[in-house]
Amino acid sequence: MIRSSATSTVQVDEAHVRVTEWRFAPGAATGFHRHEYDYVVVPTVGGVLTMVDAAGASKQSTLTLGQSYSRPAGVEHDVINETQSEIVFVEIEMKR
Repeated sequence: MIRSSATSTVQVDEAHVRVTEWRFAPGAATGFHRHEYDYVVVPTVGGVLTMVDAAGASKQSTLTLGQSYSRPAGVEHDVINETQSEIVFVEIEMKR
């Protein structure tokens, strides 16, 4: 299935940190990618995203407004909005 791309807007990109706003319209996806830095996600519009790992296994991830979470560098996945509502979060990557 061909999906639309999630929209990313880099807000800050400095030697030690990158801050990116991600917007997922219904049906949008990031495409499979690997995180090269530790990161924090701050949901600004909550919802349920589908995460698909390198083996093709999928799981639902609920983003709640204002409830941040972090992940280590090396995470590999595709992130898909399979809902009918836009989902938005800010991703903060800690560069080493």
